[in-house]
Amino acid sequence: MSTSFASQADNAEQKPRVVELADRVYGYISEHDPNCGFVVGDEHVIAIDTRPTPRMARGFLREIATVTDKPVRFIVLTHYHAVRVLGASAFPDVQAIFASRGTADWIRDRGQADFDSEAGRFPRLFAGIEEIPGLTRPTVVFERQLSIDLNGRELRLINLGRGHSMGDTVCWIPDTGTLFAGDVVENHCGVYAGDAYVRDWLSTLDAVAALKPRVMVPGRGAVLQTPAACQEAIASTQVFLRTLLITVQACIDAGESLKQAYERAQAAMVPQFGQWPVFQHVLPFDVSRVYDELSGIEHPRIWTAERDQELWQLLRG
Repeated sequence: MSTSFASQADNAEQKPRVVELADRVYGYISEHDPNCGFVVGDEHVIAIDTRPTPRMARGFLREIATVTDKPVRFIVLTHYHAVRVLGASAFPDVQAIFASRGTADWIRDRGQADFDSEAGRFPRLFAGIEEIPGLTRPTVVFERQLSIDLNGRELRLINLGRGHSMGDTVCWIPDTGTLFAGDVVENHCGVYAGDAYVRDWLSTLDAVAALKPRVMVPGRGAVLQTPAACQEAIASTQVFLRTLLITVQACIDAGESLKQAYERAQAAMVPQFGQWPVFQHVLPFDVSRVYDELSGIEHPRIWTAERDQELWQLLRG
C-alpha cells in the first residue's frame, strides 16, 4: 500500500485527564482519542463508556480514584464500538451495564467483527488486547429513554435516533445542562460514518441541539464549555456530514465509481476538514458507507478486517 493503513502509524501516546464539568460530573478527556466520563453519587459512581481494553480501563479507574473512593457500580454505553467498551471487564464492582436496544442488537449482529476490525485499524488503542475476555454486553436494555436516579440527580439516557450507529445514546444531566454525546457529536475531529445512518444523523443532531446543552463531552476532542461552543460543534458535525452527502450524491448522479467518489470527497473536504485528527483514517470508510446509503442500501454492511483492507487498497493503495 502507498499509505499506512487507517491509524496503524499513529503511535503517539495520549494521556487522558480528568476534567470537572459540573458538581460531581467529570469527563476523562484525551486530545483526540475517544472520551469517557463519570458521575459521582453519594454511594457509588456511574461511568460513561470504559476505554478499549482492561489495561487502559484500569488507568481510567485510577483517575476516578483521585476524585472519589466510591466504587463504580454502573456503566453506560453510549454506543458499541470496540474502542469504547471492551475495558468493561476491568471494573470489579459493576452491577449493571446500560445500553439501548439498538446497541444490544448491534452487538449481537456485528460485535465480534467490529472488534477484529477496529483492533487492526488502530492498534495503539488496544494495548493489552490479550486481556479482553470477550464482548461487552449490556445487562439493562432500554428502547428509547431511561432515567437513572443518582441520589436525587437524574441521568437521562436517550436514544434520539439513528446516527453514528443504530443505537446511539446520549447521557443528559438536566440539572447541570451537561451532555455526554458519545460519537454523535465530534469537536473538530474526523467524523466516522462507516456504521452510520447519515441522513438520519442530521436530524438526530437537530435533536441534540434542541436539548440546549451548556457543557458537552464530544466523542473526540476537547470539552465544549459554553452553550455557543456546544452548538458550534453540533453544527460543524452536520456540515461534515452534509458535505459528504452532497459530494457523493453528485458522483452517483454522474455514474461515477466509489473510487471517483472518494477522490471527489478528498478534493471537497480537505480544505475545511483535512487538518482534523483522524480525518484521513475515517474518510474512506465514510465515503463507502454514504455511497451505499445513497445507492439504496439502508443498513450499514458489516466491516471485517478483510473488508477494511480491501477498501483501503481500492481507495488509497
